[in-house]
Amino acid sequence: MIRNCCTAMLLLLLVGNKELSAQIDTSFSREPLLYNKFLSVVVNQNLAYAAEKYNINIAQANLEAAKVFADPNLSFGWVDNGQKRMRTGYGFNSSVNWLMELGGKRKARIQVAKSRLELTSALVNDFFRNLRSDATTAYLQAMLQKKLLQVNMESYRNMLQLAKADSVRFKLGEIKEIDARQTRLEAGVMLNTVFQNEASWKAALARLKTFMGKQADTLYEPSSLQTNLDRDFDLTALIDNAITTRTDIIAAMREKDFAASQVNLARSNRVIDIGLSMGVAGNATVLNQISPAPSTSVVAAGITVPLRISSKYKGELQAAGYGMLQASTRFDQAVVEAKSEVTVAYNNYLSARKQLKQFETGLLYEAQKTLEGKMYSYQRGETNLLEVLIAQRTYNSLRQNYYEAWNALGISLVEVERAAGIWDIRL
Repeated sequence: MIRNCCTAMLLLLLVGNKELSAQIDTSFSREPLLYNKFLSVVVNQNLAYAAEKYNINIAQANLEAAKVFADPNLSFGWVDNGQKRMRTGYGFNSSVNWLMELGGKRKARIQVAKSRLELTSALVNDFFRNLRSDATTAYLQAMLQKKLLQVNMESYRNMLQLAKADSVRFKLGEIKEIDARQTRLEAGVMLNTVFQNEASWKAALARLKTFMGKQADTLYEPSSLQTNLDRDFDLTALIDNAITTRTDIIAAMREKDFAASQVNLARSNRVIDIGLSMGVAGNATVLNQISPAPSTSVVAAGITVPLRISSKYKGELQAAGYGMLQASTRFDQAVVEAKSEVTVAYNNYLSARKQLKQFETGLLYEAQKTLEGKMYSYQRGETNLLEVLIAQRTYNSLRQNYYEAWNALGISLVEVERAAGIWDIRL
């Protein structure tokens, strides 16, 4: 009897696996994707990063624009007073005018543009620092969701095996109908959990694709192996490295330089500019007998000096000065935040590493053996379904906790390296 029941359960398990495969949608197009390849695609094809890099081109163009000198003005004029009968009143004039900037305004504008370019480059680098970390986190999440789906699919297969075996045992009169119904109910509940995990898995793959720019309809599935994420960090060294190399700290320093260059430009703008002019004027030859006169030409040069009554208003200079103070304060705040972020990330990493080590004590192995023993005993009628369910849920919970702990360790490592301004993650 026991041999026949076990044979029937094996056949039912094969049927159950086919049924589950039919219910889970795996027909969509997907390709395996290694982490290094994924990160390379993110660097080269991420649309947000590509748009951000245009800011560097814009800043470079503004630097070229800042090098331009003031253009001279060329003017021409013609005079005719309308005395055609006496043939008088014809003349012309032409002049060249040029504004000479004093106080080093052009040099100050160039320095402002250079500082803006350096600031923009630092901000783009900081954008990539966060993009790389966020993309890696998304990659880890996609790996986690697949593992969770596999755990619940295996649990469903086990329960479906018991449900179909109980159906056979009920027909043979070995168990009551209520017991067979209970196992079918538990299998249905587990199948709903599988469907939820399937949706979460596909959502994680879709989010992964958003980091990869314009791609085909194919979804990409992480295929990297779980590697060693164990690191030995020194908190003091992490903080020192963050202060000196973190891109947002560098950007804050560049913002200080940019603000200082704006102060210099505001000071230069307070120096007066003078206008230079040179021109030629003349009249045509007068041929009448009453007032004969030869043609004349006049060469003139002049200087225009503005009356800077507005110099008593120092709003531009004061605003630039406050901007420099603001940039300095932001830099100090960025340093404080960096120290705090490194400390928090470091402590979270230590906690995640301790939690993962708990699973190295044999918890998963013991839970698996317990479940196998309970299922065998249930098949022989030596234990009840409740004990099997408890063992199944314990095993599921431990496996899920293990994968979530591994994922938490990976994410905490990402956050440590993001906060410290380093990167050596390989998946």
